[in-house]
Amino acid sequence: MGRGSPIPPMLRRKIVEQYQKGVSQRKIAKSLNRSAEVMATRRITQDTFDAVVRENIEEFDMEESEAVKEAIEQFESQAVDLSNIVKAVPKVCSEENTEDQTHEVLRALESLKAAAASSSASVLEDLRVFTQQCSLGFAQRYLAAQKEAYPTILACCQRAAGEKEALSVALAALSALTDGQPDLLDVEGREFLIGALTAHQKDAALSCLCFRVVRHCCVKHENNRQDLVKAGVLPLLTASITRHIQHPEVVREACVTLRVMTFDDDVRVPFGQAHEHARMIVMEHNGLKIIVEAAKAHPENTSVLSELCGTLSRLAVRNEFCQDIVDLGGLKFMVTLLAESLDHKELVKQVLSALKAIAGNDDVKDAIVNGGGAELIVMAMNRHMASAQVCEQGCAALCVLALRKPNNCKVIMECGGALAALQAMKTHPADVSVQKQSCMLLRNLVARTRDFSQLILEMGAEALISQALAAHRDCGDVARAALRDLGCQVELRELWTGKKGSLSH
Repeated sequence: MGRGSPIPPMLRRKIVEQYQKGVSQRKIAKSLNRSAEVMATRRITQDTFDAVVRENIEEFDMEESEAVKEAIEQFESQAVDLSNIVKAVPKVCSEENTEDQTHEVLRALESLKAAAASSSASVLEDLRVFTQQCSLGFAQRYLAAQKEAYPTILACCQRAAGEKEALSVALAALSALTDGQPDLLDVEGREFLIGALTAHQKDAALSCLCFRVVRHCCVKHENNRQDLVKAGVLPLLTASITRHIQHPEVVREACVTLRVMTFDDDVRVPFGQAHEHARMIVMEHNGLKIIVEAAKAHPENTSVLSELCGTLSRLAVRNEFCQDIVDLGGLKFMVTLLAESLDHKELVKQVLSALKAIAGNDDVKDAIVNGGGAELIVMAMNRHMASAQVCEQGCAALCVLALRKPNNCKVIMECGGALAALQAMKTHPADVSVQKQSCMLLRNLVARTRDFSQLILEMGAEALISQALAAHRDCGDVARAALRDLGCQVELRELWTGKKGSLSH
């Protein structure tokens, strides 16, 4: 190891023991040199990890579990990312050759390749075993992908195109493999997915599997999203919701996949098409009406309703879209849903997010408040005060309702909105999102109605906002603005005045 690099306690103890037993310094140095190499890269291959585990077993007489644990501690102490590493001892492949060792997922893949090459009847069972191995974690999926699993699975999908059971099993394997690995999708795979969705539109189960693969290939991958949209995936998704509106799993999967199409989560792309995709879903494929109708078709299914509300919030990207949701009965439905489902935390969170989104329209703000939405939001926050996400979404929704609306501010104050926000700040002092949204809400409540300032200060707002200001750099601007509008003394930073020199030298 390099100078100053830590040697994990267990390894240090084993080195001393081995030195006392007379193990050569060359072997000990070999372990240390590998650690020094890792320090420079911060990433390792599966082979490197397996070699360290094997050394721990063979040269330091560790048990298998101890050897794996020691290897993990050794690499983590050097800040190595082990998310793509299978943390297990490779198993012997055959009794004849005990030197031949590999991980279970690779054994499953090799068996599948052999069965596929010989058109063996065991292909389906091999696919199921491979799927099970991939479901164990990202490390297994990553390792399989490094060994050409994707073309093998895609070939199985293509060969099974006309057989429902075989295609179902192959799609499940493809879904498992692509989870977290959207880069695997290629042109051939995209064409297959669109073709399968088109050919099996009436089959609910196969549609769900296809949607899942599409979703996995689109999360954090803007190019895949754009290519699939160009290939016609949006009408296939919306039509499927309408066709299978009574089938909760199809509605849910299609809805989640639609929402992913509106994400802007790929850091590799400077400008995405999230807004354009949302516009297309609404204007070209009647997405708002389809989703609202689907929500009405599943009044008791909280899982489906949660996804539908989450998708509505992603589609409310224009003023007129927000009003359209109200006109379609979406607002009335969401307010009723919130009132009847206050105990369902995940559903509450998504409804609050949807209310916040459609409240971007000033007329909708009033409609929400007039319909009792503000009181219900405060009730939801108080019911789930232990949930940082519910508190964040609740404060954010109230914040939008209060913006430029003195009458709404009065209603929010009367129903305990300010007190709920301050309680959220007390309950979640380490959550920067809760602190920011609470500060923004408090500021909006007094920005045009100064009469509320003293009441909010008497609730202890100044101390809580000051604590947020001191604890979170990201709260700086909103916390100072809240303190200023509440009439408190605050030091406003002057970032740059244009004096004392210029930007160029």
